[in-house]
Parts: sequence; C-alpha cells; structure tokens
Amino acid sequence: MTITTNKVNVEEQAIRAKKAGKTLSLLTTEEKNEALLTLADILDQEYETILKANEEDLKNGREKGYEAAFIDRLTLTKERIEDFAQGLREVAELDDPTGITNSDWTLDNGLNVKQVTVPLGVIGMIYEARPNVTVDATGLALKSGNAIVLKGGSSAIISNQAIVDVIHQGLEQTKIPKDAVQFIASTDREATQQLFTMKEHIDVLIPRGGGSLIQAVVNNATVPVLETGVGNCHLYIDAEADVQKALAILVNAKLDRPAVCNAIETTIIHQHWLDKNKDALIDTLQKNNIHVHGDSTITEIIPSAVPAEETDWANEYLCSDIAIKTVANVSEAVQHIETYGTKHSEAIVTENKETAEKFMKLVDAAALYHNASTRFTDGSALGFGAEIGISTQKLHARGPMGLKALTTIKYIMHGDGQIR
Repeated sequence: MTITTNKVNVEEQAIRAKKAGKTLSLLTTEEKNEALLTLADILDQEYETILKANEEDLKNGREKGYEAAFIDRLTLTKERIEDFAQGLREVAELDDPTGITNSDWTLDNGLNVKQVTVPLGVIGMIYEARPNVTVDATGLALKSGNAIVLKGGSSAIISNQAIVDVIHQGLEQTKIPKDAVQFIASTDREATQQLFTMKEHIDVLIPRGGGSLIQAVVNNATVPVLETGVGNCHLYIDAEADVQKALAILVNAKLDRPAVCNAIETTIIHQHWLDKNKDALIDTLQKNNIHVHGDSTITEIIPSAVPAEETDWANEYLCSDIAIKTVANVSEAVQHIETYGTKHSEAIVTENKETAEKFMKLVDAAALYHNASTRFTDGSALGFGAEIGISTQKLHARGPMGLKALTTIKYIMHGDGQIR
C-alpha cells in the first residue's frame, strides 16, 4: 500500500478516469448492476484487510489526540463494512437514472427532439474522515455511469487506500474498467488544489466534510461544485407539542449518532410548553447526560446548564452537548433558524397543523420535518440506497443526493435532412 506525501500526477489520474468513463457510459444497466454486486461480495470477503488498515489510521488518530466524535466517524467494524456492501446491493436494485427520455416531441418540420438523462462524466469527490464515503460515492457514481476521482482526508488515507484496492480487485472481474475509480493516495495539499481547476477533465466537484473544507472548495474551485452543507440543525418544540413525541424526538435527533450532520445542535422551545413541561424536559436531559448551553430562561431552571454564548447558536457540537433557546411564538423560532441555520434539516413538533404548515413554508432548508427526527435526512433512510452527500444549495440538486443527482440532460435530435 503506497501512501505518499509527495506530489502525485492528479491530472494523469483524471485523464484515465475520463477515458474509462467513456467505456462505462456504453455499459448496460445489467452490466453495471453485476459489477456492484461483485464489489459488495469482495468487500464482505476482504473485510479483515480493510480493518487492519483502519487500525493504523485509528492508532495515528489517537496519537494525534483526535476527539471522540472524529474517531467514531473514522472507525470501521465488520458490521459497518457489511453495511457498505449492503448499500451497494441496494443501489444495484434501484432504477438506472441514465438513458431516460424525459420528453419527446416532433417539430412541424419533422425533426424529432428528445431530452434524455446522461451521466455528469467525471466526479471529483473531496471528503474527510469517513471511509464509508469511499464506497457510497463509488457505488453511486458507477451505477449512474460516472467515473470518480476520490480525494479523502489524510486521517483515513490508509483505510481508503485499502478499500479502493479491494474495489479494484472486484472491478477486474467486471466490465467496468478499474480506472473508472481513481484514488489520490497523497497527503500533499497541492493534490487537492489540482482538482479544483481541472475543468477539462473533471465535470463536477463534491466536497463532503466540515465547514472549512467545503468553503475551501467553494471559494477556490473553477470546476462546478455541488455544495454539501454542515448541519447546524434545529428542533422547534411548539406550544402545542405532544410531550412524549417532543422528548423522544429530541433524544433521538441529538443522541442516535451525535457526530453526524443530521443530528440536532439546537432545540428551540415555546415558553408556554416549557412552563408546563419543564420537569419532564429536565428529567430527560439528565437521564440522557445531555449537556445544555442555554439562554437565561434555561439556565434559571436547569442548574447544570451553562450560559449560551453567541457562538453556541451557530456551533455544530457533534457530541452530546446541545443549545436551548426559548421563544414566544413560531415566528421567533423561524427567525432564529434563519439567523443561525445552515439550510440542512429542521424540525417542528406540534399538534397544530396550521403552525406546522407555517413553519414548513417559512423555513428555508433542504429537509423539513413535522413530528419526526432529523436523523432521516439520509439517502439510505429515504430509500436512495446510499447518498453521495446532502446538498444545501438550490441549483441542480438539494437534500440527500442519490443517483438522479449525478445525472444531467442531453437533447437528441433525429432528422431526415432538415436545414434551417
């Protein structure tokens, strides 16, 4: 396994990916599906190789003092690798998003016009300490007919290289050329910078990770970017919220996996609901060891709460900490979300349908929930099989990006000598 700190020829890798993509675009749905199933099987077979590599990354991470949430995202287990493989099998079962005729018409002069879906081409994927992205992104790219150039973070580079080595082993048994999956095995930052500007070889960049990574790509890339977002997600508990629903959703959305982007970081509570249910709220927070950063109202009733500072309302804690804000009405809740939210996932708990509808219309976010946890903002949970990221922008794709988000359109005209 070769990992280098030196400059690698990223352009050469991108060229190979583009060439392989031409072959990939000619394959049938059945051939692509067979390849994904082959990759799933070999991941299951070679899990020990991947886990051994992951142990090296984990050892390095602990020596560098990585936080627990970071280590959690980095950690692989046999079960997690089995989940990767199962994700590929689920993607194989999904409809092929390419070659679909969206519309078909014939002009008065007899020229036939079709709008059809086609792959984006070559995807540049830049991500941090999530080895699962290597598999998810590869599976979605290949199923949608795209080649992919992967640039993972240095903290998971040994794990990612091992995963790609296994993927290449599998692809050698299929009709998809292994060059369709490229991994930049370098910790050199210039390698990442190269991806930003290779418009002639890379068709789109998708950054997935923390805010600094995403902004670095958005601000510096000349290649088109499908922007994914960090998750400063909110739960608003309305005056007419059911107590059991509200508390169950709060615990799930905060603690199911605190380190992921669809976990809530702030709970906004209507003052009337708080007055009636503060004992139940305090009991739930204490039982679940949730550490509170609260406004003055909250710190008065929860002795263990610390006063929230301005940075707390914008903070993505990625742990069991939470900020709690009290408001007088739904409009104040919406305004708080507008000020500090990241347009990712927002939820309201209320039995008042009109209030829920107002919240849904006014809040600008990729995913909105009424009486449900934000943890469902996930490609697998929503039936996409897997996701390549969660887009918080508005052009082309928004929310969990599955297969359809990795396609564009092409107009196909058939004539019989027509001229204009």
